[in-house]
Amino acid sequence: MKYIAFTKDIAFEGVNNYCHKEYDWSVAKDNPIGLHMEFYEDGDYIVSTWHPEHNYQGWVDTSFCSMMTAKQVIEYMESLRDEKQRENLMRFFKTGPGEYGEGDEFLGLKVPQTRAVVRTVSKDFLLGEVPELLLSKWHEVRLCGLLILVAKFEKLATKRLMSDGEAIRRRDEIVEMYLEYAERANNWDLVDLSAPKILGGWLADCPSKEMRAYKQQVVDELARSENLWRQRMSMVCTWKTSHEGDPSWCLHYAEIHLHHQHDLMHKAVGWMLREMGKHCSLDLLRAFLRQHAHEMPRTTLRYAIEKMSEVERKEWMCYEGLS
Repeated sequence: MKYIAFTKDIAFEGVNNYCHKEYDWSVAKDNPIGLHMEFYEDGDYIVSTWHPEHNYQGWVDTSFCSMMTAKQVIEYMESLRDEKQRENLMRFFKTGPGEYGEGDEFLGLKVPQTRAVVRTVSKDFLLGEVPELLLSKWHEVRLCGLLILVAKFEKLATKRLMSDGEAIRRRDEIVEMYLEYAERANNWDLVDLSAPKILGGWLADCPSKEMRAYKQQVVDELARSENLWRQRMSMVCTWKTSHEGDPSWCLHYAEIHLHHQHDLMHKAVGWMLREMGKHCSLDLLRAFLRQHAHEMPRTTLRYAIEKMSEVERKEWMCYEGLS
């Protein structure tokens, strides 16, 4: 049993707010992997009684707080390993010989578990610690690293900070790290949970033609690489730009990837075209389909027209092109 006491010059309500809300999430009672601490008054002190469980210790009698290292994060996530779930995930993400996720290793954590870790550590986690997570053999640890980058990027991409010079510099630093370790996002979930928020958010901020040209050059390099995951990044990052009302990025990369051989890219292109039609212009989507539907992979076309009426979907599936 551990006793933690504060003097009354720290207000009781303030302590509870501090520990239970956004400031120290590792202590919060609502954090599923937090310390679950609550406080009460005892004379001149505010006291919390805490019974530490085994999973709160990195070393004997040492509990961790929100300022954690990559090593501590990895050790904690490894302690949550679930063999049954691990086997299911390795089948689902096609990790067998010759499959697209060949050789990937899983701990067996569900995404909400990984997100809970990210919520706990991302605020104070040092950017320089992230590469150690991205280089991990564990799929979930790499996801944790990517989601920490997402959290840090989004914190710097609020309306108030979009034009702030220091925030722009730090966002660029995050994008540079993301691109440097792009091949560590080596499955579709790792790409889809990171590229739209990081690369897409980066593309959405193009205050000049010169800046747009530079950023397009960077993403074009991803699109034309030989790596499937880099290619998928270039396509799914347009989710953000389409949601911001700019269809041009989606149309550009849909053209590049239209005849890709891999089913994962067929799905990505169709998905992004559907998002573009939904958030920008259904007429633009129809115009693209009139030009390309007859030559699209069937999977791409089905994904692109998924939200249309049944009658229109049937018409597009039978479409033979412009006469």
